[in-house]
Amino acid sequence: MERSHVCARGVRGAGLAALLLVGAVVACGGEASAPSAPAATAPTPSARPSEPPSPAPPPTLPTGNLRGNPELGGRLYAMYCATCHGPEGRGDGPIAQTLVPRPADHGSAEYMRTLSDEEIYLVIEKGGAAAGKSPMMAPWGGILNDSDIRDVIAHLRSLSGT
Repeated sequence: MERSHVCARGVRGAGLAALLLVGAVVACGGEASAPSAPAATAPTPSARPSEPPSPAPPPTLPTGNLRGNPELGGRLYAMYCATCHGPEGRGDGPIAQTLVPRPADHGSAEYMRTLSDEEIYLVIEKGGAAAGKSPMMAPWGGILNDSDIRDVIAHLRSLSGT
């Protein structure tokens, strides 16, 4: 009697395990039937050499009078530029010593005369690398709008007297 009781318990346990397995397979989106063959995939088109991408067009810059309000530009300069360029624009801000090359001296009339307002606009908006200058000069176009950039240009010109 004891042996049949143990045997019945084993059959009951195996049946329960099989039922749980089938339930798990069905619950996971599978079927309780035998696995099917993998689906056929479409043939991959033969790879053709592609042409290199064409270079990006040069950035469109505003023209005309690009000088805004130097007082407002001074506030923006103190907030965003002075850390590198210094409060008077001499390239001697608190982190200037750590930068290679050193930040530009915006107080130098000799240097600032070599830059057009359009070039300054490009450097501020797109960063130094966009104008062939130091890539350490970050692009500020995502933070400063057109009017802000014009104000900063006016402030830069007031620092150098140009």
